[in-house]
Formats: sequence, structure tokens, C-alpha cells
Amino acid sequence: MPPPPLDAAAIEVRGLRKRFGPISALGGVDLTVEPGTVCGLLGPNGAGKTTLVRILATLSLPDGGVARVAGHDVVQHPARVRGSIALTGQYASVDEVISGRDNLEMFARLYRMRGPAVRRRAEELLERFGLEDAAHRPVRTYSGGMRRRLDLAVGLVVPPGVIFLDEPTTGLDPQSRGGLWESVRELVRAGTTVLLTTQYLDEADQLADRIAVLADPEGTGGRVVAEGTPFELKSALGGESIDLTVRHAEQLGPATEILARAGGRLPTTGDDPRRVTLAVGAEAEPGTAVLAAALRELDAAGIAVEDLALRRPTLDEVFLNLMNRQREAV
Repeated sequence: MPPPPLDAAAIEVRGLRKRFGPISALGGVDLTVEPGTVCGLLGPNGAGKTTLVRILATLSLPDGGVARVAGHDVVQHPARVRGSIALTGQYASVDEVISGRDNLEMFARLYRMRGPAVRRRAEELLERFGLEDAAHRPVRTYSGGMRRRLDLAVGLVVPPGVIFLDEPTTGLDPQSRGGLWESVRELVRAGTTVLLTTQYLDEADQLADRIAVLADPEGTGGRVVAEGTPFELKSALGGESIDLTVRHAEQLGPATEILARAGGRLPTTGDDPRRVTLAVGAEAEPGTAVLAAALRELDAAGIAVEDLALRRPTLDEVFLNLMNRQREAV
């Protein structure tokens, strides 16, 4: 059962502002999320991520600006917005006393489903989220990952056009996180739009089509300070680097010369007497071309290579760089 198609932007925010007494939480947020995509919302604590999600989910009113979800204004038509969305927070909100199946059937009835359709929908969701074997067990016996998957399943009893995932994998082990990631990918393949807030930058890198970074360096409220695909944000930080480790320390000098010729600049060495690093700037040959040229020369010179790798900036580095730049700009 796919979600209804969206004709316009799934989420559209313009100049959104929110205050809590003397504290400005949002200072003019602009954001557009296209249908059928994942937008990762990143930012330090206090930047306004959860406040933005609460406004988009009609749980809080903005003080200014405009926000539309699934084409509906969150202030003027909150009931229509709520009929188009699902929200999963940091903690599972299902009933722990009853079974997973009973939770799903209860929510199906709350959505006015009746008769065989209730059981059929519960079966579909249990299978989709890998919970068939635990269907009859009380939810209090579920692991954290299972509870989170059930919570997500409950939100999909009636497939929404837009789903908000507010730090959905907090506290989960790597295996459970991976399982939830695959569930999110399935949602998007089915046409659902996802707004994901997370503290795990590898999670945003894995899932997000686009990323928006919220920050509040001046204390005037969070706003979007950077936006783009993960690749675009990494590329904006700078070039790639090539790390070379030779097997024998006495070969580091000739290897360094070869790497310098291939990359057109002087590599740097550190404490490791067998390792050298070459920064590949945006103006140079692509890192893959430099890597291939260096490898050919190293092989011809008979230099034993223990490790040779092309490394691109990570989202962690992008995020830290953005935060440092914001602080310096104040």
C-alpha cells in the first residue's frame, strides 16, 4: 500500500521562526524537501532540529514564517497535515504490555480499518519489519531495535506521504541500526518522503539524498547554514588525500618523490617512518588518476607497498569545519 503521490514539494519552509520566552529557537529557517527523498537534518544540540520537527508535525506553533507539509499549511490546516504524516521519536511509543501484533491491530482500528483488513495490514507490517517470529510476544520482551522497528511499523499502518524520524537509532546497537536503515530505504523506494534528524553523521551519509545543517552561532535562533548532497558538502570542504604506507622504511624517500611527481605537490610525513600523505587539491588531477599514476611508478620502481588508499573528507569533518567557521564568524 503506497503513500498518496505528492504533486508539490513534500516539505516547504520559508522564514520559520520560533521563540520560547527570551530564547530564540529558530531564527528564520528556509528548507525544501522533494517528494520521495530523504533529507538529513544535522546540527549541534540547541540548534533547533527538534523544534523544527515539532512545528512541521503540528505539535507546536511557529511565531513567524510559513511551513507546508504535503502541500498543507501547518497553521491553517493542521488536521490535513496530520493526515499526511507519521512521526517516530527517539523512544518507542508502543504499548509494552500487549504483543506486537496487538499493537498494530489496535492502531489499525484507530484508523477506522475494519474486519479482515486489520489482520491483513498487521501481517504485512510484521513481515516487512522482520517481526513475524515475535508477533505474539509482549513488547516488553523486545530488544531496543525490535521496539524501534515496531514503532516505525505503527506509524505506517496507513502509509503517510511524509514521515519524520527524530533520532530514530539513538541507543541502538550497530546491527539494529543497520536493520532500521534498510527499513527507511524501503519506505523511500515505496514513495515516502523522510525528514531525518540524527546525531550520527554516518547515518546521514548512508541514508540522505540531501543534508541541511542547522546552527545558531549568534544566539538568534537556528537557521540552515549549509545544504547539499553528501558528496557536494564533502567536495566543498576540500580535495581528497592519498595515504601511502611502504613495507620498508628505507623506501619511503623514493616513494615520496614518486607521489610528489604524480600529484604535482609535496607530500607530508608524520611520526610513522613508513607512511606519507599527499593532499589532492580541487585544482589537481582527480584523486583516482593520481592514485593510478603513482601505483604504476611505485610498481616499476620495485617499491613494496603495504597500503595505498584514496581518502575523501567525511561528514564528520564537514560538520566540524562548518561549526568552527560559524564560531569564527561571530
